[in-house]
Amino acid sequence: MTDIRKFYIDGAWVTPNGATPFPMINPATEQKIGDLTLGNAADVDAAVVAAQKGHETLRDWTKAQRIDLLRSIEDQCRKRFEDMAQAQTIEMGAAITSSRNDMIEPAIGQIPYFIEALEELEDRKVLPTGDIEVVEPIGVAGLITPWNYPIYQAALKILPALATGCGCVWKPSEFCAVSAEIYAQVMHDAGVPAGAFNLIYGTGPEVGSAMSKHPGIQMMSFTGSTRGGKAVTIDASDTVKRVALELGGKSPNIVFAGCDLPDRIAGSISDLVLTTGQICDAPSRMLVERSVYAEAVELAAKAADAVQVGDPTQDGPQIGPLVNASQWDRVQGFIQTGIDEGATLAAGGTGRPNDLNTGYYVRPTVFADCTPDMTIVREEIFGPVLVMLPFDTEEDAINMANDTPYGLAAYIQSGDRAQAERVAARLKAGAIHINGAWVNYGSPYGGMKQSGNGREGGHHGLMEYLELKTLHFPEGFE
Repeated sequence: MTDIRKFYIDGAWVTPNGATPFPMINPATEQKIGDLTLGNAADVDAAVVAAQKGHETLRDWTKAQRIDLLRSIEDQCRKRFEDMAQAQTIEMGAAITSSRNDMIEPAIGQIPYFIEALEELEDRKVLPTGDIEVVEPIGVAGLITPWNYPIYQAALKILPALATGCGCVWKPSEFCAVSAEIYAQVMHDAGVPAGAFNLIYGTGPEVGSAMSKHPGIQMMSFTGSTRGGKAVTIDASDTVKRVALELGGKSPNIVFAGCDLPDRIAGSISDLVLTTGQICDAPSRMLVERSVYAEAVELAAKAADAVQVGDPTQDGPQIGPLVNASQWDRVQGFIQTGIDEGATLAAGGTGRPNDLNTGYYVRPTVFADCTPDMTIVREEIFGPVLVMLPFDTEEDAINMANDTPYGLAAYIQSGDRAQAERVAARLKAGAIHINGAWVNYGSPYGGMKQSGNGREGGHHGLMEYLELKTLHFPEGFE
């Protein structure tokens, strides 16, 4: 059993004010692995006081000192690499190979690019007007991260906060406290000054809300559901603090007849089932040119049926379970809704895979002959469920792709570079993945519309934690 009873505040592990227990469950076995203590508003207060002190220390560090700190964090992450990967597998069901390669490695891989961005950052420059522009750390940042990609999502917030001289208060998902505790120890061992980094646990409605409302926090960075992002924005409005959001999606995947259809359909299914479909930018809405639609459905169904589902602790290409019982019920409900609404079930369906009777496992599912008004086409399912619709013209594909309140990502499969760029220019999404290409380390990432605002990664990721001011001097003043 792994009981987590303490928070990391002001450079030390401390007993929280809150005392509410939260059972931690292994989603592959449905067995309890320990208890977590959830905090309250008093814990937020304590963390903010510490973060203010930490900010005052870190803001006076030179750029070289902060770069050295990032390098130390990278070194400590490498030392705890396997511990973090195993923790994610146990607590949220990520298959261990994916946990290592798709989650922990990218979390560490971003660090050199934050260093590069910090080295190139101009914190003072003279404008053509003669005025001087400077940037400075915004102050204390409140950071809320989800249970999918728990360390990677944290790295995209904590690293730029520290790099720019901010103090931070991190509230990870209560479902991923084991990996969060390890990451906090990484920060401690790396030499992060006391108070600059603080870790507290708690629910969104209590601790998350207290953070968003807190006058001592100057900005909130939230990754999670659109519903949660709206709540953070509302709570933050009284203090008019900056809010950066990376939210949900229903990403379109436009498949043109001229692409390598077998390769691109198989690749699209692989992208869809990553983290068992629990990824905000999953290509879950496949729009296929009508001339190859029937073949695409057949290929998608075959690829989905071939996906291995099983024990996440074993090395291999298999996908693991969903994170918890609530998520399993949610995905099952959407699959049944798709059947009830008349979509053609081409692969998968309700229930667990035949040989798995324990654990929150689901069957990779493909629905064909969907219509734009269906629930499974409109709403984010957050599971390995694909919906497929045909289109006739390029214009139709663009209109269908943009027919969503979300705008996190979009995918294009095409054999024509000019066509891919032409279509990408008209898609309302923050990231466009073409023929299987993924976002590179250091590139900005974020959404449009109800998928959020702000960007994470590289230079733009640093700018989220900086304030801009201008200095105005009279002529001749020396």
